[in-house]
Amino acid sequence: MRTRYRRKWTAPLAMLACGALMLSGCAEFDNTAAGQKFTPVNPPSPEVPPHVGPGGEAGDSGPGRGGGRNQTPTPVPPPQGCKDFDKAVIATCLDTVAAVAAIPGDGTAPSALAGERKSGRILLAAAEKDPAGWATVPVDGSGDGGLTSLALSPGFAEDQLVFAYITTPNDNRVVRLAKGQAPKPVLTGIPKGATGNRGAISTDAKGALLVATGDAGNPGLAADPASLAGKVLRIDTSGKPAAGNPTPGSAVFSTGVHSPGGICRDQTGSRVWLTDRLADKDVLYRLRGGQPLTTPAWSWTDKPGVAGCADFVGATGYLSITTSIAGNLQNLPVTPDGAVTGKPNVFMDGKVGKPPKTFGKLSAMSMVNPQIALAGTVNKDGGTPVSSDDRVVIITPSASSGGGGKD
Repeated sequence: MRTRYRRKWTAPLAMLACGALMLSGCAEFDNTAAGQKFTPVNPPSPEVPPHVGPGGEAGDSGPGRGGGRNQTPTPVPPPQGCKDFDKAVIATCLDTVAAVAAIPGDGTAPSALAGERKSGRILLAAAEKDPAGWATVPVDGSGDGGLTSLALSPGFAEDQLVFAYITTPNDNRVVRLAKGQAPKPVLTGIPKGATGNRGAISTDAKGALLVATGDAGNPGLAADPASLAGKVLRIDTSGKPAAGNPTPGSAVFSTGVHSPGGICRDQTGSRVWLTDRLADKDVLYRLRGGQPLTTPAWSWTDKPGVAGCADFVGATGYLSITTSIAGNLQNLPVTPDGAVTGKPNVFMDGKVGKPPKTFGKLSAMSMVNPQIALAGTVNKDGGTPVSSDDRVVIITPSASSGGGGKD
């Protein structure tokens, strides 16, 4: 069923500032980039149109919402089959969308390649169009494996190639894809286990691939220099160690990964982030080549299941993080030099916003442009799916929710 999408996304979008729910968690701050001690601040926010809210929904003065700023907006009707009435939804009735690679654009008609973890199907999801098949990758979707990440080629505009992190019956690997064609191996032999098979791929500002690998259920492999498991690898598009790595001839960029959720960066590549899940907490790391992942920029002791991330810091002062267990969006205040300045504000949890909104369990997130991202849902993977799940949804940052609380 076609999902209608009428609102244009050309202006900076932001989520509402009302009643942000503070998440209780413990922070271990790494402010070496900032050269300063932790001080809670409220970063300046651009002027926010009063009718724009979390996820792009109309607020209390938007069209069809009562016309008055103090009136209660009309809730979005529930889905009917595959038809979803929420304007932030651009694709419906998919299965466990664990991988999303947004196609850059001006935001007027957001689109992305969406990967289903269990089936290995990759579909083109675009506003006002039905999802269209793009390619299928044979995967082993048992446990936490399968198709867990997608990244556009650094030269996607010319070569139309895509990289995927997948689980096979024998290993985890990176493959290269063209539309409608069989995958070609790029990096193979990444250890596979009963758990710890999730991976994340992104590109850096120099055209290399950053690949975060799980520890295959063996935490000791994350520190083993001889293993590809539990690492951030930096490779070129042919799978070889990229030029400029910390150790020449080695693909290892950083060690200490366990169950990665997502890698994201700002446009210049000055800030690169990794979300990860440890046995006792979820964490966010600032990636720096050659440095092991030991001190998180932020940690969550309640383990919400950190997944994708999007660096909106340049536009709003926030790093946005999706969660696949708590099922919400967490906006972490961050300075331009990469220092976390307060607790995350929580949105899209069904409690905050006008009207309150939730899409359930959120997974991978990928930026369309510096002010808009797309994310997938994984409600068919242990959640409570609605008739239109799983979906690809528009995510907009919070520009006016404040800087969080003091730790």
